[in-house]
This record gives sequence, structure tokens and C-alpha cells, in this order.
Amino acid sequence: MMLTENLAFLEELREGVRAVCKRFDGEYWRKLDEIDGYPTEFVESITQAGFLGALIPEQYGGSGLGILEASVILEEINRSGGNAGACHAQMYTMGTILRHGSSAQKEKYLPKIADGSLRLQAFGVTEPNTGTDTTNLKTFAKRDGDHYIVNGQKVFISRAEHSDLMIILVRTTPKDQCVKKSDGLSVLIVDLNEAVGNGLEIRPIKTMMNHATTELFIDNLRVPVENLIGEEGKGFRYILDGMNAERILIAAECIGDGRWFIERATNYAKERVVFDRPIGQNQGIQFPIAQAHIHIEAADLMRIKAAELYDRRQACGAEANMAKLLAADASWEAANVAIQTYGGFGFAAEYDIERKFKETRLYQVAPISTNLILSYVGEHILKLPKSY
Repeated sequence: MMLTENLAFLEELREGVRAVCKRFDGEYWRKLDEIDGYPTEFVESITQAGFLGALIPEQYGGSGLGILEASVILEEINRSGGNAGACHAQMYTMGTILRHGSSAQKEKYLPKIADGSLRLQAFGVTEPNTGTDTTNLKTFAKRDGDHYIVNGQKVFISRAEHSDLMIILVRTTPKDQCVKKSDGLSVLIVDLNEAVGNGLEIRPIKTMMNHATTELFIDNLRVPVENLIGEEGKGFRYILDGMNAERILIAAECIGDGRWFIERATNYAKERVVFDRPIGQNQGIQFPIAQAHIHIEAADLMRIKAAELYDRRQACGAEANMAKLLAADASWEAANVAIQTYGGFGFAAEYDIERKFKETRLYQVAPISTNLILSYVGEHILKLPKSY
């Protein structure tokens, strides 16, 4: 179903997500922020409600929904004042397994992911010396009978400590033996419960927001060949489906953040009285809030366009990237507007502005920086010379 046919269902979906989120108020998230905690109770509740299985087909116990509906779920988590960071990977990694996994892999993993008995929340791509230069990654998997022997290192891999499975991108053919630099990359499913202590070490990285980020050290890790997704050497193409889904879902989270900031700023501007008048009566307060609202609404339209293209299995790389950039910029603008509207109170933890401010700042950098999106649009859409 496209958006115009789907408005009533989407509103029903939003209400269902809000009902779950209502049980996890600002105090819940603040306490986690203080201790760098993981939202285990929230993830369990949102899973039990069926929302994390949104993209999984009904035959495997999921809801069989599209990326548009999945994006609405994550938007509402953030709009309710929560953080969907612990949820989104389980959705966007579905793009790789659902579209390129074997029937046996789907039968083995999807029903358990849908009911929450298996968590697929880790996506192992980024490396210390390559960053987003993905085709130059160094982690190598050498075929040894019915196993791959994997060696290398990954960094900024979120939720690896809280996941049972990980999708990992590795090189299986040396780059200098490939016709194209994107050839020779493969995707493996790693059982983290078996891997940790048997070739895989996970080290937490302390960051300024609660995203459970880690660094992975991989030393002769044995992964069964049956865990290869699709064909060997064609993994780069496979993960693009997951990455386009990721861009769309992150855009939705940013839109949720932006709407949360705008609602908070608007309400505060109506209530806060200075010099015998509500501060929202002053154009210096009112206009930036209005401008931020307009930018969020515009970003939302691009999110919807990208999601509809993705769900129709049409090319959507440009739209997914532009949606992510527009939404990240708009949410960051809204965050700054909220801080400015609240003044000193915006920095006080009890108002939650500073917590959400830190969280939404991440999306200027991850999962892809705004500068790289501009480079992508310049080169691939506008056909300008490559800038890097």
C-alpha cells in the first residue's frame, strides 16, 4: 500500500507505538543515559508488541509490512521522547537477508527474530582505517573447507554486546585481483553467542550518547560457509539494500526527533512568560520554531518518496540519501531551536532537551556523514567530477 491508500492504517500504527512508549517516560531514558545503560525492557516490550518484526513476512511470524510502515514505527519512538537506536538495526539488516538470503537462512533465523528469541542488531561494516571507504575494507575471510576463517577489525559497531547475530561485510578476494573495487566482498551471518571468545573480542567504546557502540577484534574466527548470504564476491551489492533501508529509517528517526523538539519548544514558548508576555509572542522565538517545522515537514516528504520507491523495489539510492541528509539537518536545526527557546533550562537534564540534543547530533555523522551524501549527489546525480 502506498501512503495515499494507507493513512488510516498508519495512524493506527502510530497510536500502537505511542501506547508502548508511554510506559517508558523521560525518567526511564534519563536513568539509562546516566549509567550508559541499554534499554532492555523497552526493546522487549516493542518486540513483544510485534513492531520489530514489521518487515518480516507473515509466513515467518512477522507483520509483512513495508519500509514506509517500519519508518513510521521508528519515527514514533523518537517522537515520544525515546531512542530507536536499539531498534533500527534489526529492521534495516532485514533488507540484506530478506532480499538476498537463502530459503534455509530465512527459515532458520526469521521466525526467531520475529518473536524476539534471536536479536539481529549488529551490522559489521565500518573499520578503523577505512571508515566509509567501504570497498577498501581489510577484514578478510579465507575459505577453508566448509568454513571461512575471518581476520580483521571493525569499529563503531553498535549493539554487538546486546545481539545474538551480526551481519558482517568481509573481503573474500583481494582487491588487486578484482575487476572492480566493489567486487570480491561477501556478506556473512555471524552467531555472536558462538563467536565471542572463539575468535571474536568485543570492546565497548564510551560515547556521548547511549548507543552501545563497540570495537570488534577478529582473530581466526570460523564462520560456516552456509552462513554466506547470496553469492561470494557480490556482497557489496547486497548490503546496498540494507544501507538504503538504513538511510530511510534513520531519516524517520530524525523526523521523530525534530517533531519532538518542535512540540517541546512550541509548548514552552506558549507557557514561558518574560516581561509580562509569553516568549512565543516574540518573532525572534516564533520564527525559528516555524522555520524548523517547515524543514521537518519537507524532509518528511522525501522520506515518504524514498520509502515508496524502496517498497516498489525501484532504484532509490538518491532519494534515500537525500532523505537522510534533509532529515538530519532539519532535526539538528530543531534541536538548536529547542535549546535556544528553553534558554538555561535547555541544558538541565530533567527537561530531556540536552539528552535528545546529543542523540540527534549523531546523524550529522552516522551512518553516513552529510558531506559524503553531498559528494554522492554531486557525482552520481549531477554528474560532476568525483570530489575525492
